[in-house]
Amino acid sequence: MRIALCQLDTRIADLAAAEAAIRSAAATAAAGGATLALFPELAAFGGYPPRDLLDRRWLVERQWAMVQDLARSLPLPVILGAVEPLGPGPGPALANALVVLADGKVQAVYHKRLLPNYDVFDEARHFRAGTAPLIVSVAGLRIGLTICEDIWAPEFGGGRYVSDPVAELVGRCDLVVNASASPWHQGKEDVRRRLLTVVARRLGCPLAWVNQAGAHDELLFDGDSCLVDRHGAVIASAARWQAEAVIADTGAPAPARPRPEPMADLHAALVAGIRGYCGRTGQKQVVLGLSGGIDSALVATLAADAIGSDNVLGVLMPGPYSSPGSVSDALALARNLGIRHETVAITAAYAATLDALAPFTAGTTGGLMHENLQARLRGVVVMAAANRHGAMALTTGNKSEIATGYCTIYGDMNGGLAPIGDVYKTQVWELSRAINHVAGRERIPEASITKVPSAELRPDQTDQDSLPPYPVLDRILRQLIEDATDPESLIRAGEDAATVRQVARLLELSEFKRRQGAPILRVTAKAFGVGRRMPIARAIGPLAVG
Repeated sequence: MRIALCQLDTRIADLAAAEAAIRSAAATAAAGGATLALFPELAAFGGYPPRDLLDRRWLVERQWAMVQDLARSLPLPVILGAVEPLGPGPGPALANALVVLADGKVQAVYHKRLLPNYDVFDEARHFRAGTAPLIVSVAGLRIGLTICEDIWAPEFGGGRYVSDPVAELVGRCDLVVNASASPWHQGKEDVRRRLLTVVARRLGCPLAWVNQAGAHDELLFDGDSCLVDRHGAVIASAARWQAEAVIADTGAPAPARPRPEPMADLHAALVAGIRGYCGRTGQKQVVLGLSGGIDSALVATLAADAIGSDNVLGVLMPGPYSSPGSVSDALALARNLGIRHETVAITAAYAATLDALAPFTAGTTGGLMHENLQARLRGVVVMAAANRHGAMALTTGNKSEIATGYCTIYGDMNGGLAPIGDVYKTQVWELSRAINHVAGRERIPEASITKVPSAELRPDQTDQDSLPPYPVLDRILRQLIEDATDPESLIRAGEDAATVRQVARLLELSEFKRRQGAPILRVTAKAFGVGRRMPIARAIGPLAVG
């Protein structure tokens, strides 16, 4: 059987664009001799997750009418993810559905049975769970239908449920389809491939997995749709990070696509995230501060790769404690990338602000207030540039800084998107070196990579005046954030007690800052965002105090 895996990259609730993409992919599938075309979860609604857009019943009804129109005119049988409006009953009046379109009508509808309600998922809020398996006949083959979580076993990171949809299809199908919108994070692609292998072997038949591509707000979707045989071997796969309709034959393996290097895939993910966020929100230009440091250099490079160098404006803002290298390295970056740049010194504005704030600044010569004033003046400059050019400001803070509060509200946190807010400082260096290696030249100045990190807000300042060395800091943060490890366990495992207490305290006390920050592109299993919902006013534990 020839199957078309049609992974889409469309905008949520853009029904016209979704319909056009579905029709185009179906036409490609038919022209390529496919017997059946498969589409991702909620493809008819424009993508996943629609969240509270699902409360707009009129929008759901309009999408459902569009599905009926598609059924009447598509050139081959299609299995399509959609939202089905339901009548009265227990729970919400919507279903996360797979519709089978053939012979001019909706032939069958399957309702997703396992509704994830953890991490970034909140499906029980909107959907009523299905209660029964569904096997349909297409071209004489028995095809079992599943949607994303329906095949995710707990040992692969799925939830725990009473029912097991896979078990109810074992031995009953010639092919099982899984329509997905599976958010990516580092390492997720390997976990998925292992999952698909296990599920296909358990089913004893081929498994067709079709995934969404692109970015929706902070969530990134890598595509990577594939067809595996009954032994779990990959027969064919689609591209990563882009829409593609791949035609695969269940009896004829295609050449395997090479698996990406981790840093190359992280680069592709962040570029897709910036491009998707800008494209879906109508932002054609971005602006950011260029400090000569590694974080702003990496963000500028990613932005140039995502939307083009001509659409990136870097603003150099030397202040009273800026080193000569902060300017020269920022200028070298701008030249290397071919981005526009402007210089707006804040020294005079800083002196004037100190005078204007005399009731608070008189008699003081430094400290947190003075440092934050500089950061906020830079935030004012960046936002002025954004307003002047109709551009979106990008923040440049990394996960290590955001975790510990080493950032300033209304200063360097100003912006509409935080591209590297889920990338640890040690990864920032690693990714920057990888970008230069792939380019075969210094896109990011070597001096920006090797210099001692500093906010340059007081004389001779370095990050390590206030923070542990970044390799130590990142190791502790990963365990506290992503593994939810008890600080006491880290100390028993050999970490320095004072360092653990310091890091845990900074992490806990900075929640109020993170709540006010820009959306962060999610690249780890636990990012600061919708998948980590911490109260601000709370007890923070004995090890995080003092």
